[in-house]
Amino acid sequence: MSSSDRNKTAAPDLQSAIFIDRDGTMNVDVGYVSRPDQLEMYPWASEAVRLINRAALRAVVVTNQAGVARGLYSEATLERIHDRMIQELERGGARVDAIYYCPHHPELGDPLYRKICDCRKPKPGMLLKAAREHRIDLKRSYVIGDKASDISLASNAGAKSVLVLTGYGRETLENPDQWPCEPDLVADNLLEAVGCILDMTFDQR
Repeated sequence: MSSSDRNKTAAPDLQSAIFIDRDGTMNVDVGYVSRPDQLEMYPWASEAVRLINRAALRAVVVTNQAGVARGLYSEATLERIHDRMIQELERGGARVDAIYYCPHHPELGDPLYRKICDCRKPKPGMLLKAAREHRIDLKRSYVIGDKASDISLASNAGAKSVLVLTGYGRETLENPDQWPCEPDLVADNLLEAVGCILDMTFDQR
């Protein structure tokens, strides 16, 4: 067996993932969450993520956080907010495999963060990075979110999308003329979205 054949044999298979938007999907959207104590998780969030864990899929949070560029909070504070989210999930027996965020804004704020980047949704940079770092097959993955940018993100990365009706979801649903593309599914909330994805995933195996 050649060394290249051995490497192919040793390499793990690509995994499916469920990418989850944060504000309005995982937690209540109160505008810019600028302190850990402002983070209010939806009551079903832990159960939803726990189901992803049990199905042996990757659970990855992807979130635009232009509040950093706007000077509303620092990246260090954002890390503490995410630590709070992780702790809340862990109390419910759930875990996320990774959190990716975009701190940039194309026009506003601190020059350090004011730029056109490839990570701000709906551009696919966060998903592409997650795919590299966690060996994820984006074609077999889903993005769950409440905004048109989440639906477009999925399309731009070659993944499927679920629009949830929490956060801005109902407003998004009522304005299909603003959609860059249609969501593959619509669900009341994150828990229902995950349940639908898992039903389809295991039905196809």
